[in-house]
Amino acid sequence: MSLAIFDLDNTLIADDSDYLWGQFLVEQGIVDSDVYADANEKFYNDYKHGKLDIVEFLNFSLKPLADNDVEQLYRWRENFIAQKIQPILLPAAQQLIQHHRQKGDTLLIITATNRFITEPIADLYGIKHLIATTPEIKHGQFTGNFTGIPSFQEGKVQLLQQWLLDFPTESLGDSWFYSDSHNDLPLLKRVKNPVAVDPDATLRIYALEQQWQILSLREASA
Repeated sequence: MSLAIFDLDNTLIADDSDYLWGQFLVEQGIVDSDVYADANEKFYNDYKHGKLDIVEFLNFSLKPLADNDVEQLYRWRENFIAQKIQPILLPAAQQLIQHHRQKGDTLLIITATNRFITEPIADLYGIKHLIATTPEIKHGQFTGNFTGIPSFQEGKVQLLQQWLLDFPTESLGDSWFYSDSHNDLPLLKRVKNPVAVDPDATLRIYALEQQWQILSLREASA
């Protein structure tokens, strides 16, 4: 049995859930459309080019959680999952997950996108273990801050190491990690079986140089 780790955005789903949540907020009139849409686009482009200031982005992306009632947020999230996420679930991703499940492997999603957005997506795939950036909650309301280490780049490695302390029967000895992004190279380099999934250009070049497996989970090639 192995530890099978999956990135989420553009790996198990065919888009970026953080970016789509921002679009959803704009479309619903929950945030100022002009200001928020432009900033959301800028941060997403910074991410794709490996230039994202994760703390600056989290201050931006978590603010709507602090600005709205938590029960309303959960209602919006339910609609978001139905409208934006359900259509981009990947059958081939489900098949890959099932392959590891049948082998008895432990399944884990690790994502930079915050837990508020990603928990229900992990549930859709039946994966109970999730490492994600954690929004801070005080007195039953989101504060707009985050707790602990952002689950991004080297932070994913640190959070995984902490998770392994809580699950001492798990190890990286025969581990797998599936990701699309060069931002995940710190963790891809740590596992036994790194797999580039529909990789961005930078990761594709690196994966070819290292002779890593390259895989597509997009529906057209499933």
